[in-house]
Amino acid sequence: MNPKEEQTNSEVTKLENESSIEKQKDENNINEEIGNNKLNEKSIVIEDEYKFGWSSYSEITNGRFAMIGFLAIILIELFSQQSFLKWAGIL
Repeated sequence: MNPKEEQTNSEVTKLENESSIEKQKDENNINEEIGNNKLNEKSIVIEDEYKFGWSSYSEITNGRFAMIGFLAIILIELFSQQSFLKWAGIL
């Protein structure tokens, strides 16, 4: 081999090493971003507390109570063998 070929081979090896180091940095950066997302998700959960007015907590609570009420109406109709409106004396 002549000196030029050896020099180009060493340059290629050097470039390969640099690209593998860049890939590792990218993977570390991705891992750090994932860690930051997990931190953000935790902070979102902590912020989800009762607030007066329109909030996600209020909507979830109202939805759960609505499901309980709907289930109660269905059970009343099943056990009384009449419609809820008749049972409640509305009709």
